[in-house]
Amino acid sequence: MTYTAVLLICAVTLALAFWGLRLRRTTGDFYVASRRVSPWMNAAAIAGEYLSAASFLGVIGLIVSVGALGLWLPLGYAAGFVMLLVFVAAPLRRSGAYTLPDFMMLRFRSAALRRITALVVVVLGWFYVVPQLHGAALVTDFATALPGWTGAALVVGLVLAVVLSGGMRSVTLAQAVQYWIKLTALLIPAIFIALRWDSVQHTASGGGAGAASGAVASLSEQLPGDPLVVFSLVLALSLGALGLPHVLVRFYTNPDGASARSTVTVLLALLGLFYLITVFLGVTAALVLPDDDAAADADTALLQLPAVLFDPLASDVLLALLAAGAFAAFLSTASGLVVSVSAVVSQELFGGSVAGFRWGAVIAVVVPVLLTVMTASLGLAGAVAMVFTMAASTVAPVMLLGIWWQRMNSAGAVAAMLTGGAASTAALLSGILFFGSDAPVLLAYPGVWSIPLAFCVAVTVSLATAPMPSAAAVVARLHLPEG
Repeated sequence: MTYTAVLLICAVTLALAFWGLRLRRTTGDFYVASRRVSPWMNAAAIAGEYLSAASFLGVIGLIVSVGALGLWLPLGYAAGFVMLLVFVAAPLRRSGAYTLPDFMMLRFRSAALRRITALVVVVLGWFYVVPQLHGAALVTDFATALPGWTGAALVVGLVLAVVLSGGMRSVTLAQAVQYWIKLTALLIPAIFIALRWDSVQHTASGGGAGAASGAVASLSEQLPGDPLVVFSLVLALSLGALGLPHVLVRFYTNPDGASARSTVTVLLALLGLFYLITVFLGVTAALVLPDDDAAADADTALLQLPAVLFDPLASDVLLALLAAGAFAAFLSTASGLVVSVSAVVSQELFGGSVAGFRWGAVIAVVVPVLLTVMTASLGLAGAVAMVFTMAASTVAPVMLLGIWWQRMNSAGAVAAMLTGGAASTAALLSGILFFGSDAPVLLAYPGVWSIPLAFCVAVTVSLATAPMPSAAAVVARLHLPEG
């Protein structure tokens, strides 16, 4: 049943890719779907690519392994889109850019900043794809008799097929459908668990697999958790959404600024529904999974639930459904990342052609595959949180100040991006290489100081250098309604 469910997801993804190929007519279709994506379609597509391995498996695993601290992840993930709604969505769409480097060039007129932004986009995309491939390998190894690498290979092959065939047009259709697949894959088990809540309580009290006493104690004692860790995590997740290229590129596909805002409003409802179900399943897993299983591999906690709570037939059906939803998560997020990296590589290296876009797609997946082979999983939620911290320390300060502060200039933008990127990357790598899981808070969660540092550097350098004569006209363009 698991093989059938996963193959069905693959077949649907390919069918949508070829349908997108039929709709593609111009280069604009490849890059921004001709800027004609409706708010409902775009919201579902953003939710499809944003709800990655970290959301589908990692949040539940983190709730099981560390308790209440895991509950802050959905809050931080959703808060980022409130920031996007208020500060970024409409101005970004009014810029008329195709990619994030295009936007930086429009606002700051700096070739150096454009190159730095392109490099940041590519590196963030590479690092974000790696957890998706690790997740695919994890699910394949747990739910089938195949080796884990086959799942990662399947994701890579399908993502290339979707992106190479129709670009943004194909990806938009596939991701919108994949959101509803992911939601259904979590909602059905959640309904079955709710209907059998007496059995859940019996299992948690020791009548079945045994109570996860440590996790339950953690849920009651850690809330709200270490204030420094919580503040750093929520700050990084909420501002990190402003710096994720595969999310920002979505707003270029809306017809205008008003529809970009409408997209985020719908998106918040879709994310809220998804995370309510995720938290319910995470708390259930913390209650019923044995301590030793939870500690062994928290990222498989969701996949362990059916076997603990249901008879073999129902367990197999629900496991197949969850595996299919997980693969939809890996495919949709990886597709969005590859599109954003491909667009930047094509614009910077191949003149923005469709052929260059396709070469960019190949470059976008080759490096993550090599990184996946050379690294072990750091925990899906933790790995994605690292990418959010880097994005929040580099792109987010420049985006916010560039849109809302006319005095911000190219020197301040370059200094902020270099400082924030170097600080966050050095801290995260130092913590992993020298301390492992025992890294100090300021190295494991550097957003609490690296993000303010980037903002301070941007403001200080901008005030110390000459203002940009073109800034007033560009900022007016970002804020005045079209027409």
